[in-house]
Amino acid sequence: MKGHYFEYFHAGQRFTTGTKTLTEDAIIAFAREHDPQTIHIDPEGAARSTYGGIIASGIQTLGVAFRLFYDAYVYGDAFEVGVGANDLRWPAPVRPGDTLTVEAEIIEARPSRSRPDMGVVTSRIVALNQRREIVLTFVSVDLIKRQPPGGSG
Repeated sequence: MKGHYFEYFHAGQRFTTGTKTLTEDAIIAFAREHDPQTIHIDPEGAARSTYGGIIASGIQTLGVAFRLFYDAYVYGDAFEVGVGANDLRWPAPVRPGDTLTVEAEIIEARPSRSRPDMGVVTSRIVALNQRREIVLTFVSVDLIKRQPPGGSG
């Protein structure tokens, strides 16, 4: 199994992911399909905006952060489902050429009250660009499979 069962996690653990660089073409393509605001799809219009150029959709930034965390196999195959994303914030824009990484800290790990085969892991997720500027924060609440009896991991 890739990743870790619920029993592995405890408050205070920290994880850092790999990186992903967003190109202008990728930002525009995503926004054309999912968030077609001028600041995301029109270089000339975006240049006249407060941001002075194209910026990534917050939804794209959230998706990239999730993918980086997932690819780090922190939960891996033990991940059941996300049940919440609380306190979602985008304190700085993501621009073409920015390289993102995610740092996560486990806030709480507790057995599920309604699903004895699951645990609830709550994590503070922070996405940063290459200058270590915070571009996204949220608190993720996830259901993680518990280790099967007699298993290891």
